[in-house]
Amino acid sequence: MEGEVVRVLTLLLLCLLRPFSLISANMEGDALHTLRTNLEDPNNVLQSWDPTLVNPCRWFHVTCNSDNSVIRVDLGNAALSGQLVPQLGLLRNLQYLELYSNNISGPIPSDLGNLTSLVSLDLYLNSFTGPIPETLGKLSKLRFLNSRLNNNSLTGTIPMSLTNITALQVLDLSNNRLSGVVPDNGSFSLFTPISFANNLDLCGPVTGHPCPGSPPFSPPPPFVPPPPISSQVYIYSQGISTSVPRGVSKKASMNDEEITR
Repeated sequence: MEGEVVRVLTLLLLCLLRPFSLISANMEGDALHTLRTNLEDPNNVLQSWDPTLVNPCRWFHVTCNSDNSVIRVDLGNAALSGQLVPQLGLLRNLQYLELYSNNISGPIPSDLGNLTSLVSLDLYLNSFTGPIPETLGKLSKLRFLNSRLNNNSLTGTIPMSLTNITALQVLDLSNNRLSGVVPDNGSFSLFTPISFANNLDLCGPVTGHPCPGSPPFSPPPPFVPPPPISSQVYIYSQGISTSVPRGVSKKASMNDEEITR
């Protein structure tokens, strides 16, 4: 009897949850269709994005998980132009947003900071303008800010919030119009000058350009040539090991051996 009650309750729960799953899928489909209507698509890459379908999981360039929730959008090198839409922030399970090598312009929506499952954000080689949103610092799972935001026309300073993304492994902000101090704390301590190249108004140690009002950088330490390679002579007496530099006479080596006997 108890088993039957549990079975009925489970079925009831599934029936209750299924509409929410469908609503979520429809919301994601609506968000992506809004993006489609905001983009110019000369090659009909988005032709399959039919809003009348139950969910977007059958659309080309969209990948879903087992719950029919969108986890990937792959639209790199698709000749798209236009602007992104804030509705992209509704794709709460999105892990990969690949929009590189297009001609998408306008600002990067701050709503992308709601994509807390995101591990890769590739927006490079577009025509984005305006600042890098401070909200991107909330993307704690981001590994590849791969965030490559390079080769755009982004302006303003680098948000300090990005240094809090401890999982960040790849960062490329080169070839923009960014300005101000490059952070050197948190995850940013790992990045080299190439991550920030060709932003003429950036400053700080990693760029090689002191910031206005800052003291000049300390000169590098003098070069000390490495010592010459030595030939090793090991004397295994009482666990002692000594080395004889190359050029020391054979006689001196023999005397050393006699001392250790």
